[in-house]
Amino acid sequence: QVQLVESGGGLVQAGGSLRLSCAASGRTFSNYHMGWFRQAPGKEREFVAAISRIIGTTYYADSVKGRFTISRDDAKNTIYLQMNSLKPEDTAVYYCNRVERIRSAWTGLGSWGQGTQVTVSS
Repeated sequence: QVQLVESGGGLVQAGGSLRLSCAASGRTFSNYHMGWFRQAPGKEREFVAAISRIIGTTYYADSVKGRFTISRDDAKNTIYLQMNSLKPEDTAVYYCNRVERIRSAWTGLGSWGQGTQVTVSS
């Protein structure tokens, strides 16, 4: 079982940047596609970005395309989410997880961690 710990969230003004990290346990991290999701108050958790194993192909939700960048460092068992040009609507708890594409939707597998809070003020 892969355990995940997210970090790097905080309070930032609109237009600012944050870099989130997700550290994973386990020796088989490099075998997994990984992704970021977020959940805003009163809303369902939604897909943000994913990165494939081995090749590192990236995928993004339309709402963050061009502003967010997902990356991975398999030597450190860590994935990152660089978030630029942040908007108040990006405010949410951000989670990482193993992912698979199921019926055209990126789906989180395994247990969810505690996430990291991102708050963007206007």
